[in-house]
Amino acid sequence: MQRRLHHSPVATLARRLRCLTLNLSVATVLILGATAVQAELGEAEKDELTFGFIKLTDMAPLAIAYEKGYFEDEGLYVTIEAQANWKVLLDGVIDGQLDGAHMLAGQPLAATIGFGTKAHIITPFSMDLNGNGITVSNAVWKEMKKNIPVANGKPVHPISASALKPVVDRYRSDGKPFKMGMVFPVSTHNYELRYWLAAGDIHPGYYAPHKGDTSGQIDAEALLSVTPPPQMPATLEAGTIHGYCVGEPWNQQAVFKGIGVPVITDYEIWKNNPEKVFGITREFSEKYPNTTIRIVKALLRAAYWLDANDNANRPEAVEILSRSEYVGADYEVIANSMTGTFEYEKGDKREVPDFNVFFRYNATYPYYSDAIWYLTQMRRWGQISEPKSDDWYKEVASSVYRPDLYAAAARELIAEGILKASDFPDFATEDGFKPPQSEFIDSIIYDGNAPNAYLEKFKIGLKQEVL
Repeated sequence: MQRRLHHSPVATLARRLRCLTLNLSVATVLILGATAVQAELGEAEKDELTFGFIKLTDMAPLAIAYEKGYFEDEGLYVTIEAQANWKVLLDGVIDGQLDGAHMLAGQPLAATIGFGTKAHIITPFSMDLNGNGITVSNAVWKEMKKNIPVANGKPVHPISASALKPVVDRYRSDGKPFKMGMVFPVSTHNYELRYWLAAGDIHPGYYAPHKGDTSGQIDAEALLSVTPPPQMPATLEAGTIHGYCVGEPWNQQAVFKGIGVPVITDYEIWKNNPEKVFGITREFSEKYPNTTIRIVKALLRAAYWLDANDNANRPEAVEILSRSEYVGADYEVIANSMTGTFEYEKGDKREVPDFNVFFRYNATYPYYSDAIWYLTQMRRWGQISEPKSDDWYKEVASSVYRPDLYAAAARELIAEGILKASDFPDFATEDGFKPPQSEFIDSIIYDGNAPNAYLEKFKIGLKQEVL
């Protein structure tokens, strides 16, 4: 899938020469920092690019930047390719087959610290907030409902995993494993599902990579394993798993197919939690600094469009995403969550205006505190084998999350009059750390400046010990 402007060989050569002879590149701007007069952004050093994605609605900024011509406006001629799974996608970025990709937020962090694979991946752009759900089979839901209070004939939300615990306990007493799917070991979905289970006193298990055990099932009461997102509903229907955590539209698909019930969204587990990111290698950002800034500019415009005028563009976005080259699910399934609602038990559709957020609440800004939260969960469940200092968490976060690149792109858009300064954080004062956050399902407060103190608060999870 490709859209290109056509240039004569002479015009192309001239354009590339202009790129080489510009006095100041973005790299110089980043070194010098903010100046009274902003240097002109140089042309893209690499203008033919291939980006990867997984068939989920939160890949929307890539699709919109392509369809609305925002990449072309930056002189970028982009091919967008769906990938089979998250590992294939990450490997493609590392080996250079892909120039960048829609990634799980944990992937750049895990790769940089060497969990699973080793490569320095960075992100200058966070793609969205929220967007995931946890779904259980109809049989499990029938048992869970006995433990859930009801108001006005409907279950009271948010639903705690404590309602699931008697079901899990019964399976275990009968000698049956209780299995749940998530999309990747370093996925938001894995950490959200673990967070929800542990908050309900269900142990989701530990990793011990230093012992060669990467199953994540040590001491587990619920057994979590990987299933690619589009395969979740079919795997649930086959009885291979009893529930799963996944992004849209694969929770709503279970409702439409009548095979399962979404019991909670990640918005209810952690309000306005960070989700996917756009990932590139550090080498790419250093070799092609102008290209990097231009990619971020296009993605920022797409994210803004997706949230503009109280989500007025979402129906058009849903139509685009429903095409086979993007998500490929029915329009009605995607619209069920992309247009401000979410359906739990069939017929129980509720208003959730912030289920998918792409721009507001500074959703696109790569906060260090977001990165540190993911790292704390890697440590909590043993993917990071040994305790680390608070400074270590901050150093890793700042090596992966790149607000400097983000700010350079935002300033260009402001200077061009496309977006306003008020659309972004105040770059003169922003330190990359959100204020302490309390809106978690277990009410535990998270402060990105104190990761070890945060880990000490949990009843279930590693602290200073080594398995």
